[in-house]
Amino acid sequence: TMTLTGLSKEEIAKRFLLDVSNAEGQFFANTYQYHEGDTDISILQQSHRLLEETLMVSWASRDKGLPYKTAYEALIMASIIEKETGAPSERPLISKVFVNRLQKGMRLQTDPTVIYGLGERFNGNLTRKGLRSPSPYNTYLNFGLPPTPIANVGLEAIDAALHPGKTSALYFVAKGDGSHAFSNTLQDHNKAVAKYQKYHRRADYKSSPKPIDKENGK
Repeated sequence: TMTLTGLSKEEIAKRFLLDVSNAEGQFFANTYQYHEGDTDISILQQSHRLLEETLMVSWASRDKGLPYKTAYEALIMASIIEKETGAPSERPLISKVFVNRLQKGMRLQTDPTVIYGLGERFNGNLTRKGLRSPSPYNTYLNFGLPPTPIANVGLEAIDAALHPGKTSALYFVAKGDGSHAFSNTLQDHNKAVAKYQKYHRRADYKSSPKPIDKENGK
């Protein structure tokens, strides 16, 4: 039985008595069994409990020196990793690139957060105007993490956020097959962009983290 249809993420957060204002990211991406008579609320309550339990266990065993003050910040990072990763095996490397940027005081410059902030204004093509659009979620303009997760996540993304891989890379670009080319310097990254720019990422986003004034609007 559907009882939440048409409610905003803020209204859903109130319905579930969440301690955050936006319900985004508060439910665990998983396969659930349900029975006739179950409501969407009962299923999502189970999902939210599972998320909290999973996050707390992972948070307790997290690697040392990570740039998160709270488990919620780690959940935000996990959602970015989830949206940026085409090849599942690369989640820990994507995580480490973003951790490296945060630790160096760099902007995250990740397109999925910008797209989330644009909402219905995003038409499938992230333009220069979109990248310059002020929003709490615009990681090209703002430092640090966005204010909330941008998607629900599963265990793999949470683990990647709390146990990043080993790389000193600061940049990555899609190869076109779901995987990425990782670079330590902007010079090497620009070479990789030139090599792979004829390919297109999944339709919901692209990612080529480089200074915003060098964006070509594509």
